[in-house]
Amino acid sequence: MSLDLNCDWLKHWSINSPDKIALKDVVHHKAYSYRFFYQIVNRMAFALQEKGIGPGDRVAVIAHNRIETLFLFFALQRLTAILVPVNYRLSAPEADFVMTDCQAKWLYYDPDFSQLVQNLKVSVQASPFAELSPLIEESRNFFEQYPYQGEFSSPCMILYTSGTTGFPKGVVITSKILFWNSINTSMSLNLTCDDITINFSPFFHTGGWNVLLTPFIHRGATVLILPKFEGDKVLELCEQEKVTVFFGVPTTLSMMARSEKFWNTDLSSVRFAIVGGEPMALNMIQTWHKKGVFIRQGFGLTECGPNCFSLSEKDAESKIGSIGRPNFYVETRIIDDENNDVKKGEIGELLLRGPMCMTEYWQNPEATHQSFFEGWLRTGDLVKQDEENYFYVVGRKKEMYISGGENVYPAEIEKVISRHPEIAEVAVLGVNDPQWGEVGKAFVVTKKPSQVTSDDLMEFCLSHLARYKIPKKFEFLDELPKGDSGKILKKQLEQSL
Repeated sequence: MSLDLNCDWLKHWSINSPDKIALKDVVHHKAYSYRFFYQIVNRMAFALQEKGIGPGDRVAVIAHNRIETLFLFFALQRLTAILVPVNYRLSAPEADFVMTDCQAKWLYYDPDFSQLVQNLKVSVQASPFAELSPLIEESRNFFEQYPYQGEFSSPCMILYTSGTTGFPKGVVITSKILFWNSINTSMSLNLTCDDITINFSPFFHTGGWNVLLTPFIHRGATVLILPKFEGDKVLELCEQEKVTVFFGVPTTLSMMARSEKFWNTDLSSVRFAIVGGEPMALNMIQTWHKKGVFIRQGFGLTECGPNCFSLSEKDAESKIGSIGRPNFYVETRIIDDENNDVKKGEIGELLLRGPMCMTEYWQNPEATHQSFFEGWLRTGDLVKQDEENYFYVVGRKKEMYISGGENVYPAEIEKVISRHPEIAEVAVLGVNDPQWGEVGKAFVVTKKPSQVTSDDLMEFCLSHLARYKIPKKFEFLDELPKGDSGKILKKQLEQSL
């Protein structure tokens, strides 16, 4: 049964708020009302159908944030097809894995990444985004409606996350997940149709789609699209466009605060800034508070929302380090290594449950099975809860670290470095960094004899890994510490830092 009331948001707003501005392309200075947005999406749906794209087909995108990607996404929803945003920062082999895994039928790409597309080995029909431009212009006088075919449980997007095994996993996003994440977000942030945000988080991240963008469109609010983060440009747009809420990671907000324009920019329209990805330092919170912009910290993950926890701006300083309390439709558990629930104040793994949780990784039943316990999603994050029900992340059960808002998994990096002909063993850890929060440090043991240097290894990694994954530090050891079973003891390496 089709649930247009819950899924076909554009149809609703095109009728009830047809002239309200939905999207602004700040680069090309173009605004799109909800009525025009809806017309474009319908025209594009017919065009995609003519290409042979239908239910369940995957259409990949390699691009900076472009307004055409939004038109494409909502058009694919009408066809029950699936959008796959591919991280443009990936190397060609990494992007090949994603394209092969999702079995994309079509690829749209930004001219900036023509070289990456040319280096792909996977066979896929590819088109530059310029092919869509005529459709947008034709839509001004296009009033035919393509019937919405998606259902509440229909997959509409696959977002790939780095895997602990070294291979990315595709999180299957459904219309149901988008709906309930939007409800949690709107209730937590008190969003209204008068709110305005600027979106600079990349579309290959859940943050780019689901922290504010899809909740804003569901709410009938306005979204400004910026291709990528530029601190001064974000400040300028906040003042000019009277932005009310925006989302960033601590690194981006820190860069904005260090700008010469920061103290002279009028940010009085901004109710608060949403911060996620990693904790924000107290001194930086206080800097933004002095500017009159309150900080709301949140927590979530691609597999569940991602808007699962929220720390109110009034608690930003008094509850420093907390991710806040669960949002309205989020259930939580904290369990120990024996899967028993722990008491308040005790540390355990965070489990989540709710209608915004994923049900599967794309064609990966083993990873899906490992990610659930008795119907609860295992986050891999170690947390504790205080007597006032505020949650605190104290570590990660997984070895993932976060560098500049990007999730990085050591296993993936170790797998690449170990392929170097002069490397015998390698272990990678996340270490503190003043600019990026955390960066990778690789402990390597070389084969004898060897003349390999840190620069050599960085150069080797460049051809196989995205830049943000490449360790910034290398330390050469005679041997790595190991336990009786031969397993590398990373705890000992941590203690040496």
